[in-house]
This record gives sequence, C-alpha cells and structure tokens, in this order.
Amino acid sequence: MTESFHRSLQIPKLGSARVPSPGLLREWGAAPKSWVEDCERILLDDSVVGDNGVAARAELCADRLSVEKAGPRRMIFFQPESTTCAIVTCGGLCPGINDVIRSLVMHAHYGYGVRRVLGLRYGYEGLNAECGHAPIELTPERVAKIQHMGGSVLGTSRGRQNASTMVARLEALDVQILFVVGGDGSQRGARDIVEEVTRRGLALSVIGIPKTIDNDLLYMDRSFGYLTAFSEASRSLGVAHAEARGARNGIGLVKLMGRDSGFIACAAALATAEANFVLIPEVPFRLEGGAGLLACLEQRLHARRHALVVVAEGAGQDLFAQRTVETDASGNRLYEDIGVFLKEHIAAFFQARNRGCNLRYIDPGYQLRGVVATPEDRIFCLQLARHAVHAAMTGKTGMVVALWHQRYVHLPLQLVAGGRRKVDVEGDLWRSVLESTGQPAKMCD
Repeated sequence: MTESFHRSLQIPKLGSARVPSPGLLREWGAAPKSWVEDCERILLDDSVVGDNGVAARAELCADRLSVEKAGPRRMIFFQPESTTCAIVTCGGLCPGINDVIRSLVMHAHYGYGVRRVLGLRYGYEGLNAECGHAPIELTPERVAKIQHMGGSVLGTSRGRQNASTMVARLEALDVQILFVVGGDGSQRGARDIVEEVTRRGLALSVIGIPKTIDNDLLYMDRSFGYLTAFSEASRSLGVAHAEARGARNGIGLVKLMGRDSGFIACAAALATAEANFVLIPEVPFRLEGGAGLLACLEQRLHARRHALVVVAEGAGQDLFAQRTVETDASGNRLYEDIGVFLKEHIAAFFQARNRGCNLRYIDPGYQLRGVVATPEDRIFCLQLARHAVHAAMTGKTGMVVALWHQRYVHLPLQLVAGGRRKVDVEGDLWRSVLESTGQPAKMCD
C-alpha cells in the first residue's frame, strides 16, 4: 500500500482539543479504560496469510493499515454550552432512523450539556433556504418516544443540493456540528459539505452515520436498518414457502430490495432455510438453456413439487432489452422490475409445456423500510449515535462512524463514498447460500 493511502485513513480535526470533557467530572471519568486515545487504532484487514499454513509473509505483516478507534476522549474541541448541533436524514427510509435521532439528541444533551440541537427537514432540502423547510428544535422531551415510530420524524428526500448553498445555511443557523444520516449518496453529499467548509476555513464538524438496508457501504460490518430489513423479509419468505407447499406444483417468488448488492436476499434465505434459488446482482444467470433458471426450476418441481425463488431487485438486469439509462434524484440508475419479469416468464414456460404451476408472487418492497427497528438494531443505532457525538465534540470531521471487526471506528468519508460493498461470490456468505439452497453455482451455459 502506498504512503498516500495510509495518510488517507487519518481523520481530519478542526484543531487542538483543549476543553476537558464533561465526563471527567463523573465518577467513571477517572478510570483509564473509559477513554480512547487518538493513537488507538483497529486493523483495516485483520486476516493473516501464512506460508504453507505456518508463518505469515513478512511483507503482509509489515503493511498494517489501520483506522482510528471510536470512543470518548478526555479533551474535546467544542464548548458544549455554546455549541449548536444539526441532524439531517437523507435518502430512502430505513428502520432505526428515529432511534439514531433520539440517541444523538439525548447523548449531546445529557452526555455533554449541548442545549441546542436542530432537526433539518426533508434531507438536504432542509439546507436550502429556498425550499422553505424551517428547522425543528429537538429537545429530549420532543424525541423521548420517537423510537416507537417507523420512518423519520424529520422527513427525508433524495437528490443533491449545492454545497455552497448548504454551508451558507449552516452558517446562518450558527451550526457547529452537522450529523448526516444516510447511505453512500448522502455521504458523498457530506463530503462536498466538508470540502466547502474547508475552503471557507470554518470550524464546523461533519459526521456521517451509515444508513442503508442494502448493507452496501464499504469497510463496515453492517449499516443500521439491515438487520431489521432482512428480519422483515424473512417473514415474506415464510409466507411464500407456505403458499408454495400448499399447492400442487407451487412456486413462491419473492422480490427483495438490493439494487447492487444481494445481502438482504442472502440473509433472508439463510434465516428461513427454505429458499431453493437465490438470485442476486453479483451473480449473472440465464432463463433458457439446460443450465438456466427455468430448467432448474422444472427439475425442482419434478423432484419436490414445490419451490421458493428469492430475487434481489437489481438481479438479472442484463436480461432486459437495452434502453436509455434513466436515474433517480440521487443519480441511481432506475432498474427494470425483475420480479414481474420472472413471474411472467415462469408462468409462460410451464404453460407452454402444458404443465400447470401455481405461482405466488410477493413483493414486500417498502414494507422493509418503514417498520420499527428490531431490538438489536436499536442498540446498534444507539451505539453509532453516541460514538458520533463523541467524535464530533472532539473536533473530528469528514468521517463516518462504523462497526468494523466488531469494533466501533472512525472512517474517512472519502473511503466510504468511494464505491459500494457487494457480496463476495467467492466468499463464505455466498457459499453458505449455495449450500443451503442446493442451487447450481452457475445457472448459465
């Protein structure tokens, strides 16, 4: 790895942290293990490759890339009583957003004594005064019960705003800390804000909190909302399986979210252990031919008289006729509906062979996004939020809080916004799916 990449893993700071943390005044404040130093780091890659299974290669051991460990610091940058925080939630809805908002407010208020927290309405539109969305004053009383609600109490939207316009709005609101809750597109927007803040020489911290049910953000074990999403998706698979088993030549077909990454489809299939075919964007497949999906499905019905097919929304896009690429407000490519496509082709295939099939198609779609987070996801949201507040008060900026190798860390924004995480088709997750379903590793000639 180059020295420049090593440097890119360093988290920017607004300046020296010279203010004693309020935690020092509490009983636990004197305990050395309660605090984290900037020099404490977590390896970016914790695997070791050995020569003949015995000794690690010297060149691998010498190149130890690492990222900064998250946690409270003894000294902070901002004076809490005169600090204004702002929270913006961007992109699509996701389970746990309200948990994050609540925890940010509670920890900033009770953990550090911050008295002013603003909620920006409808994503980055809330940072454009011309959109007319007045901010909401968020107090502990106001957010006390929002964790029991799905969605986002602040609202959300897709699409970018001009960085100069957004920073001007933050200045006008006298904001010193901005928390950006969103996925890869939202974090790219946060990166633009950081660049504009730096250009203007402002002491304004920008901290990202990873949100996407697709679990496709780089260099993190998972993003919040993912556990809840595949848990909810598992219910749909259970229903589809029951429908398939209850009919002669029954086929359950479930389309799940996953534009470019098939993590939800894989996890839901493993959780139910009933899926026979899992189709994800990372693995191409064909309908026709002896090794195609339709022939494999026919063999399954002949042997067991029922089947369950799970497909991620971004799978099989190469099966459609080429057309002009269209995008949504966030710049994401608009995909064809693979679920309806498969439903029609599967039905036509068996009809042409005079072999009836009972096909049940389920698309839970937005149901996965608007539900209340599961208990485990809610704890995860709380931890991400509290570590985000710790980082911000210390003067960190241009970073995302993440879970990596089961440790909370600080990741540079440019690292997270540099691409999408995908299912490793040679890794253990996909192998476990193949072993669970029994499907061919390749469904194409």
